[in-house]
Amino acid sequence: MAETWANGLDLHLDLTATRVRAQLETALRDAIRSGRLTAGTRLPATRTLAADLGVARNTVAEVYGQLVAEGWLSARTGSGTLVASRVAPAPEPDPAAPGSARRHRHDLRPGEPDLSAFPRGPWLAAARKALDAAPDAVLGYGDPCGLPVLRGVLAEYLARARGVVARPGNIVICSGFAHGLEVLSRALLETGARTLAVERYGHQAHRDVVVRQGLRLHPLPVDASGAVASAAGDADAVLLTPAHQFPLGVTLAPHRRRAFVDRGGIVIEDDYDGEFRYDRQPVGAMQALAPDRVIYCGTASKSLAPGVRLAWLVIPPRLHDAAAAALGGGPSALDQLTLAELISSGGYDRQIRRARLAYRRRRDRLVAALAPLGLQVSGIAAGLHAFLDFPRTASELRAETLASRHGLAVEGLHRYTFGACDRAGLVIGYARPPEHAYTTALARLCAVLASSTGSVIATRSPCG
Repeated sequence: MAETWANGLDLHLDLTATRVRAQLETALRDAIRSGRLTAGTRLPATRTLAADLGVARNTVAEVYGQLVAEGWLSARTGSGTLVASRVAPAPEPDPAAPGSARRHRHDLRPGEPDLSAFPRGPWLAAARKALDAAPDAVLGYGDPCGLPVLRGVLAEYLARARGVVARPGNIVICSGFAHGLEVLSRALLETGARTLAVERYGHQAHRDVVVRQGLRLHPLPVDASGAVASAAGDADAVLLTPAHQFPLGVTLAPHRRRAFVDRGGIVIEDDYDGEFRYDRQPVGAMQALAPDRVIYCGTASKSLAPGVRLAWLVIPPRLHDAAAAALGGGPSALDQLTLAELISSGGYDRQIRRARLAYRRRRDRLVAALAPLGLQVSGIAAGLHAFLDFPRTASELRAETLASRHGLAVEGLHRYTFGACDRAGLVIGYARPPEHAYTTALARLCAVLASSTGSVIATRSPCG
């Protein structure tokens, strides 16, 4: 086995003392075929590679010449020897691979913002400023609960923008909400909890996270006032989306909020899009009603992008140690520094306001486009999605299938249901498409709905 670092190229070649020429030829060919050596890569000069490998220069020259003749390499006077551009046959798709399903031209599924609207310039400026000012110690392992500077900035921001009662020491930084939910599930188990009540409609992925940690789930009915507190029974903890229920879009009524707090136990408040409200006064965080029993969960996934992988938990002191022990690592210190600078400089607030205006306009266009169809649209006062009521599950499935055939990704309510199904409809996410494609996405959605529902007014009814 030998390696060469000629001409700045770190080239690893597996050779033994016998049949060196054949081995070198095979090793270079395999490196090109596998993609380790990409098109345009300049190989070391024959003299340099021969010296590094301890072989005769003629041997390297003969190998280069053979691979040039086969089309693997190209040799030009004055340019040296380069890996040639070769068109390899596309690999057959793996039917079991996650990305092997039909690609949709327009995506109206909920759960993701417009990624093209990520504030690249402000984020980059904040990163440079934060890194310039950061002490070297910040780049060490540090506190697993998160950088003190971000926790301090978040405590001020959450109090101002969401009414959260928080001290920096009670905040834990996580790599997204799913990571935070995993941490909280472990902490609840550690402190004696066994059952978590969840809204009947919600993310299956979140329910899977909880079950994997060992908690049992108990479904909560959801009506026009939000989740029903009296149905929680003797569950040790409850997971809610009170500001904008996902996916039905209702707001948890004040008397329901108080009922969940008064029943005792822990409440996990998922405030996944609390900053995005349009036709109503801001609804403050439920956590302020009982900071000793309500865990507040926030994230930058909707305000910035899911790929930033930044979320935060405001945890009551009695659960903090158990949560900290369950963390197992968090986001990059550089990303935490950047977000802290973006918030403290006002850039985060400006991004929220820009996004709120853009998504409100999209919401308005969606409602206007659907009005002629006579469909009942709800959950539109806030958030990044709307809910379309259908008369029966068969209509929902038909619309979902027809949309897929026409290159449009939408999801029916059945994908979010836990337990018995008592209504049907489509969950339409209007944030995901880039702005230039939104008009076409809406037109295609309306065509699909007109075809699948016959423009009949849909009203709520039991599944059928």
